[in-house]
Amino acid sequence: MKGQGAIIGVGSLDYPAEWQGAAPERIAANGVSKILTLTSTYDHRIIQGAQSGEFLKIMHELLLGKDDFYDEIFTSLRIPYEPIRWAPDIAATHDDDISKASRIQELIHAYRVRGHLMADTDPLEYVQRRHPDLAIENHGLTLWDLDRDVPTGGFGGKPRLTLRKILGILRDSYCRTVGVEYMHIQDPEERAWFQEKLEVPFEKPAPAEQLRILRRLNAAEAFETFLQTKFVGQKRFSLEGGEAVIALLDKVLSRAAQDGLDEVTMGMPHRGRLNVLANLAGKSYGQIFREFEGKSTPGSVQGSGDVKYHLGTEGEFHDEQGNSTKVYLAANPSHLEAVNPVLEGITRAKQDRLELETGTDDYGVLPVLLHGDAAFAGQGVVLETLQMSQLPGYRTGGTIHVVINNQVGFTTAPHHSRSAVYCTDVARTVQAPIFHVNGDDPEAVVRVAELAYEYRQKFHKDVAIDMVCYRRRGHNEGDDPSMTQPLMYDLIEAKRSVRKLYTESLMGRGDISVEDAEEALRDYQKQLEHVFTETRAALKGEGDGTHGLERPQAQDEGDMATRQRPTAISEEMLHRIGDAFAQTPEGFTVHPKLGKLLETRRDMAHEGGIDWAMGELIAFGSLVMEGTPVRLSGQDSRRGTFVQRHAVLTDNETAASWTPLHHLAEDQASFEVYDSLLSEYAVMGFEYGYSVERTNSLVLWEAQFGDFANGAQTVIDEFISSSEQKWDQRSSVVLLLPHGYEGQGPDHSSARIERYLQLCAEDNMMVAYPSTPASYFHLLRAHAVARPRRPLIVFTPKAMLRLKAAASSPEDFTHGTFEPVRPDTADLDREAVTRVLLASSKLVWDLEDERRKREDSQTAILRVEQLYPLPAAQLAEATQQYPNAELVWVQNEPKNQGAWPFMALNLPEALAHHGEERPLRVVSRPASASPSTGSAKVHAVEQAALHEEAFSRR
Repeated sequence: MKGQGAIIGVGSLDYPAEWQGAAPERIAANGVSKILTLTSTYDHRIIQGAQSGEFLKIMHELLLGKDDFYDEIFTSLRIPYEPIRWAPDIAATHDDDISKASRIQELIHAYRVRGHLMADTDPLEYVQRRHPDLAIENHGLTLWDLDRDVPTGGFGGKPRLTLRKILGILRDSYCRTVGVEYMHIQDPEERAWFQEKLEVPFEKPAPAEQLRILRRLNAAEAFETFLQTKFVGQKRFSLEGGEAVIALLDKVLSRAAQDGLDEVTMGMPHRGRLNVLANLAGKSYGQIFREFEGKSTPGSVQGSGDVKYHLGTEGEFHDEQGNSTKVYLAANPSHLEAVNPVLEGITRAKQDRLELETGTDDYGVLPVLLHGDAAFAGQGVVLETLQMSQLPGYRTGGTIHVVINNQVGFTTAPHHSRSAVYCTDVARTVQAPIFHVNGDDPEAVVRVAELAYEYRQKFHKDVAIDMVCYRRRGHNEGDDPSMTQPLMYDLIEAKRSVRKLYTESLMGRGDISVEDAEEALRDYQKQLEHVFTETRAALKGEGDGTHGLERPQAQDEGDMATRQRPTAISEEMLHRIGDAFAQTPEGFTVHPKLGKLLETRRDMAHEGGIDWAMGELIAFGSLVMEGTPVRLSGQDSRRGTFVQRHAVLTDNETAASWTPLHHLAEDQASFEVYDSLLSEYAVMGFEYGYSVERTNSLVLWEAQFGDFANGAQTVIDEFISSSEQKWDQRSSVVLLLPHGYEGQGPDHSSARIERYLQLCAEDNMMVAYPSTPASYFHLLRAHAVARPRRPLIVFTPKAMLRLKAAASSPEDFTHGTFEPVRPDTADLDREAVTRVLLASSKLVWDLEDERRKREDSQTAILRVEQLYPLPAAQLAEATQQYPNAELVWVQNEPKNQGAWPFMALNLPEALAHHGEERPLRVVSRPASASPSTGSAKVHAVEQAALHEEAFSRR
């Protein structure tokens, strides 16, 4: 019709005349719609009559939805779901009405399950989302049903509603800027709770709440603007694009303060950490920015080894009504998500201590974990930590997980970084509810935060918030993200900040006046000037906060000297612990194979022959009797991997449990031993975190086999070995790593001694390889009270667990202390000795047995019980007793493994400082890429060769 014209006449929109007096219900039942009359008056000079008719035909088709007419309208209005399309009405009988009611219920269920797929959660780009389950035509419903009353089954709080109203409630509840996943939860009470909270008419926040949200956004943006202006080019991992998370956390902290929670603990990656410190943790700008200028003092939390966006501290949060709660921000490395289990361990320790103080177990410490989207989907420790959340040994009453979803990893788009629909799908494995919320709608973000908090408080379970936003700059401020995400960053470049958008939205809705908006702008400028002024003063050494971030209080308490007590115990205490294993509770049925063991343990304490497991239990029992709590966890640790510990016994008929060390004294400290989930990374991280906070406890993690600790190497490298230097954060966690060469193959022999020794420097941890139960006993007791605190790595035995030659006497427990080097037990002519063998653990007993067989009186055997810190003084004193002997380090491990690489590099020089300058050589298996052979026969041949080389004088 190009070049033609028409005059269009438009009539009124109303029902046909014959229906205008009918009842609305009758009109709806008969599928009568309003009509609009269009007429085309044409002039032959500019339009042909046939073309005028064609024009009316096209209008008719468009009004019925042809050529995506309504889809274009919905798109222009940014309505996230697709329009309901015209279709012929479906004739219905009374039976069909009953069927229709069930179809309505199907539709309601579909929205509850799939409504989040149509929610408008992306602040960058409008997408009209659709799903077949949410289309009414796929439920046997049509446009004509919209105004028909249908039974609701209680939905919407009324027995009957029109389909139009039902759809309105469903879309308002599930398809606006918040999408909710909760129907995967199996508990009907929890699902009903969500429906009660969500399926209600929309209510705007109160004006005071809106202004508080705006102030939080002002503070967040002012902070980032200052950083970008003042510290151009410095890495700071800004929050720009995700500032609404400050309003989210503010709501969680405010509710925690109002409800009287003792503390909120937080773990987070580096993005946004500085903003959180300034705006939520109560830290001054001066404290934070001295680090940028290199002005931090030695007494601050920074220590000497990490960067500003990894630092942790604690502070206090105050809401605007004067309520307050403590805030703990955990230090963390760049290894994303590694802090998750550590924070959970810290939180559990705080909760346990609070329970002791108050006598209540109400989860008064709330953990909040912040995540990146790519990391939450990609890092396995996330799932491990989630799986701990409801286990008795690890639960913390529910964690609020907040994913700052930038929709990109470092440079990787979501379709390359995960197979799941959402980055949060992993949270569904523990039936955690998940909120997806548009980060450009701060009111929705705050509402979701409140719902997540309320859910955690009511059900004490984990909950996830997926705040979809964007990252205005690159992975760091020196990165150019447009190289890999050009289209995304074209959109970001054109976007106004969430603060500006929210201010404009409030004005456009009439929620605030022009004066309010101007006041908000003045507040923003005032906050910006405040940051500049305070920072400038602090960097000049003026004002408060010139000493950097404070250390958490528990760390200071843990550094305090404790009363040193002897590691030996009284005979009475020894007997009490032994007797506890024979005092079976009335009605408790001991497994037939364990009855004799319990009697033997009692006899051991009185008569001797104390084996490794009993020596360990005596250490635990004596500590709890003296007031030191003991916590041990690991895979199968209650019984013991090698059927040795039996710290907790199970009734053979009722499966009830009995822990003998719970019944030693009325005022004893707690003794807890837990079988962990099949995880190393998360569980070791948890125990490390628990030890950081619970400074007066002996906290132990046990590997099923020593090399299983490989799965937690990140925790060892980033926390256990280096946290003191990086963050001045001390831990006394104990790692028990079974190690021993007994022909069991490569994966069940080596705990990788060489790796731990490689990480040793500056007395950062202690590494021990004791050879007797008594030595192990004294080691644990000394470690429990040692200050300053440091981690302890113990290589524990397997075959030696029941070696009679290695058993200890009661006197070994009532006298003595831990000795890093133990002398030879044989009565040798020291002048006649020509070789001194330095060895550890079971190998000592093998060598002594071989020496007896050979009737060798020229070889001395010294037991090296401590590998680091190097016991050079003790070794020098011991070796100098044999002036005519050569010095030989003997180990079961290959030459390139075990302790030898470290000893070869460090021990000769250390001995020389103490006057011992004889060379040191090694006897070991040949260097190998594998820890050991997989053949028992080959192992036996290797062992015989090792013994021959150790003793032969060829």
